[in-house]
Amino acid sequence: MPSFDIVSKVDQHELTNAVDQTNRELSTRFDFKGVDAKVLQEGEEVLRLEAQAEFQLQQIGDILRQKLAKRGIDLQCLEFGKVEEAHNRARQEVKVRQGIDAALGKRIVKMIKDSKLKVQAAIQGDEVRVTGKKRDDLQEAIALLRQGDLGLPLQYTNFRD
Repeated sequence: MPSFDIVSKVDQHELTNAVDQTNRELSTRFDFKGVDAKVLQEGEEVLRLEAQAEFQLQQIGDILRQKLAKRGIDLQCLEFGKVEEAHNRARQEVKVRQGIDAALGKRIVKMIKDSKLKVQAAIQGDEVRVTGKKRDDLQEAIALLRQGDLGLPLQYTNFRD
């Protein structure tokens, strides 16, 4: 029986490369000369932007978005937190959202069931498996999910015939 998995993952290698490119550009830009501004990667799901002022954090965020987009990482997976200013420093935490949580998984399953396609969807941890008798039905399910705005970039993997 044909099936595929719906996942939401960020390529960690590309994320690390984008952070490195952002830091490299910050070290060469004229408006950041003599300023201790950087992007730190803390684990797989947290980035921390640091600078001396809030407007510099906004510029760093723009540079980071540009580098991530060039590397093929969807910007919907980023969640920018509040700016914290203390002792002549400004910090901002950026969460990299990965995996399909239970609420989003239920929305995906409900979307597929409401479409009346002849496929079944089941939540399996942080991914959703869709099975059906015909390959065409599975491709229709993928097209349906691409049209719906779910707020998180989805990838369709493990397509089996």
